[in-house]
Amino acid sequence: MAKRAAAKNTAQKTLDRDVVPPGTEVPDSGLFFNRELSWLAFNDRVLQLAESPEVPLMERLKFISIYARNLDEFFMIRVARLHEQIAARVGRLVPDGASPGDTLDKLHTGILEQGRRHADCFEKVLRPALAEKGLRILSMKELDADQRAQVDQRFREQIFPVLTPLAIGLGRHFPYISNLSLSLAVLLRDPVAEEESVARVKVPKEILPRFVPLKGGTLFVPLEEIIAQHLGDLFPGMEVLNWSLFRVTRDADFTVSEDAEDLLKAVETELSQRRFGDVIRLEIQAGMNAKLLEPLVEALTLEPRQVYEEHGLLDLADVMSLAMTPGFSEQRDPPWTPVTQARLRTDNESPDGGGTVMSAMRRGDLLVHHPYESFTTSVERFVSEAVEDPDVLALKQTVYRTSDSSPLVPALIRATEHGKQAVCMVELKARFDERTNIRWANALEEAGVHVVYGIPSLKTHAKAILIVRREGERVRHYVHIGTGNYNPKTARLYTDLGLFTTDPDIGADVADVFNFLTGFGRPRSFRKLLVAPLTMREGLMEEIRKTVAAHTPEAPARILMKMNALVDPGIIRALYDASRAGVRVELNVRGICCLRPGLPGVSENIRVVSNLGRFLEHPRIYAFDRGATSRCYIGSADLMPRNLDHRVEILAPVEDPTLAAQVRDVVERCMVDTSGAWELASDGTWRRRTAATPNDKRSAQGELMERAIRMVHMQSGRPVG
Repeated sequence: MAKRAAAKNTAQKTLDRDVVPPGTEVPDSGLFFNRELSWLAFNDRVLQLAESPEVPLMERLKFISIYARNLDEFFMIRVARLHEQIAARVGRLVPDGASPGDTLDKLHTGILEQGRRHADCFEKVLRPALAEKGLRILSMKELDADQRAQVDQRFREQIFPVLTPLAIGLGRHFPYISNLSLSLAVLLRDPVAEEESVARVKVPKEILPRFVPLKGGTLFVPLEEIIAQHLGDLFPGMEVLNWSLFRVTRDADFTVSEDAEDLLKAVETELSQRRFGDVIRLEIQAGMNAKLLEPLVEALTLEPRQVYEEHGLLDLADVMSLAMTPGFSEQRDPPWTPVTQARLRTDNESPDGGGTVMSAMRRGDLLVHHPYESFTTSVERFVSEAVEDPDVLALKQTVYRTSDSSPLVPALIRATEHGKQAVCMVELKARFDERTNIRWANALEEAGVHVVYGIPSLKTHAKAILIVRREGERVRHYVHIGTGNYNPKTARLYTDLGLFTTDPDIGADVADVFNFLTGFGRPRSFRKLLVAPLTMREGLMEEIRKTVAAHTPEAPARILMKMNALVDPGIIRALYDASRAGVRVELNVRGICCLRPGLPGVSENIRVVSNLGRFLEHPRIYAFDRGATSRCYIGSADLMPRNLDHRVEILAPVEDPTLAAQVRDVVERCMVDTSGAWELASDGTWRRRTAATPNDKRSAQGELMERAIRMVHMQSGRPVG
């Protein structure tokens, strides 16, 4: 089968932006962990939450789904790139020195081991435990007569009409199998011709429930089992000798040429090709008959390390729907309703009598921490008030990922209708959100909003809103800079920080960033922001150097960072230099970490902790403690080559001492967490942290929920507790 890599500028695609650039000296491999294997360790921590009896039952089911969904995306992007590097004979090494083939072999072994645990957790632990609580996932043989009658009727009326059996072999073209689709491979025998053949039946879970509910709503039957039970209806006159389930994962990555004249059309063209990406993984039901497996492997031209045998149900990402079954409140985390940030309260108990977000900003910078504090009453209110304010002249916003129900993008349309200038920087290349962003872009343009698609060679990952307001004879810039997407759904699930400020320098810098994106200018410097790919890398390196220079035994300095991923070799080496100089480096890294802590003479002063919990940890925080010249930044960038060199990113300083202390407090709580934290050892193992006694147990997310409530009570003058 022709490789997709050859059809789409292989050389550009395979120059992975996390691979060492040409001409760069390959660093000492012993100083770095493998990026892909580090990601696999992160997903293992997700799996451990599913396995943990301390986590409520329905939440464990969610983690089963999240693990599977994470793995799907990992194969579609990262594993696909490894295969393309091999096909293109890319010889450059990643910082740890591993070749793509070596990495693939280690991934195959590790994923198979995790897959057994994943299946055992669901089949042997969660499924029986759910049944005890009244939520049962039944096989066809477990149904009584009435339940079987329900299923038979459902099959005749709703399932059978949408099924399309497709023959394989016998001179027929091998059928197209869509990405992430679940299918039955069926071995048939024609009793007249006395010949065997193979057919494929797609499980239509995109249009029908994967778990078909029976009367009462707490009993479910997997859709594929219903279809399998009725294969005789699909193949009349044939003998069904055997059947088994399989699932394919395709290469879903793409690169838009830097020379694209029309970025929108280029992205739409690539999206149309994504569905035809090479098959990267074949998942099969344990014990699949060789007569079914061999035609699949041959037709899809797969290597042994691309085949994964699964025990139990395939595609457990779909159990998220079961986790959302109404009821079972005692098996879930206690409900959490985000509070309104204390200074944004508009009720009668607010000491300043309430007011608008912008009036609060004029009294000083604001920091909002989601989901502890409300996205609706802060960010959404900020934009909606600006739309209605007759003195607001312009609104500008970046959109990387949002939701179909987001009120922020429609607000830009209303702003245009109110005669204001509205500008939206829509990142069309936001992976797996491209179609949503294209729909928004078209709707915005039709309404008269100035829509910009950015620069083909760069993704715009920055999170910024700029509001320009006329005040007397001058204008004032009101700015929001965040660590997360402008998405109201994820704002309730992800932890993120947002800074609201009227600082003139930050406002001017954000205005320059928008001009950089909408025009052809390339600012040489910024007043206060660190902006990738222009000034961020060197800005962070300089902050590290200054911290090292300021460190003394009498006045020790410290580096405190929180991010999703730490990969960049240059930044890692700078942190090693800081450790050698005696600077204490505390890193809170949720996912991938290529830095090795605890190496004698290299990283003895570096600690790495990863936190996972009911909310997805998402802020990016970079604090440099060195007395009077301390600095603290928040923003959109992780420490990866792609963020620092190939994306438009913003880090903003938090200069108010009280707010900066709150930001540092977030990281410090995560570093001492004993409920959902793992610490990284120099050999690459992650050890889950536990409390010595029940009284010593600490939960960063629980404490931050309590802090949010306490701060509202303190601001309102009500007693706490």
